[in-house]
Amino acid sequence: MQHTRTQDTLVGLFVASGIVGLFFLAMQVSNLGSFTEHDGYTITARFENSGGLKVKSPVSSAGVKIGRVSAISFDTTTYQSVVQLNIDAQYNTLPEDTTASVFTAGLLGEQYVNLEAGGSDELLKDGGNIEITQSAIILEKAIGQFLFKSASEKK
Repeated sequence: MQHTRTQDTLVGLFVASGIVGLFFLAMQVSNLGSFTEHDGYTITARFENSGGLKVKSPVSSAGVKIGRVSAISFDTTTYQSVVQLNIDAQYNTLPEDTTASVFTAGLLGEQYVNLEAGGSDELLKDGGNIEITQSAIILEKAIGQFLFKSASEKK
């Protein structure tokens, strides 16, 4: 069987398109799929422990993704994790008494911030703060407390 230039070109294009497809798949899986910044506003939440939360982790409300984590820092005076959330502009009706919690998607999945709307008539604005937060549940800490409790009950 004889190789022609056309066959070599088609095989090369097929391989190149496969590599491009794998690149975009890897970008989606690593939460880097969007190269553009969406219009939105930034709000801040403080947590005692933000767990394995990462920049670009999803922010959701009622199971719908409404934004992403834009920055995570450590406040040296309060010893808290300061998480900045970039919320898409179309979701600008979050009440001022909204609560934020760090949850895990599945048993060993990635962590994300869940916002639960309150009942206030005042809305969160750009640069606003979420006052009521619930930190991440650390699996190792929960297991350790369970084992310690079990050991103390046996005495």
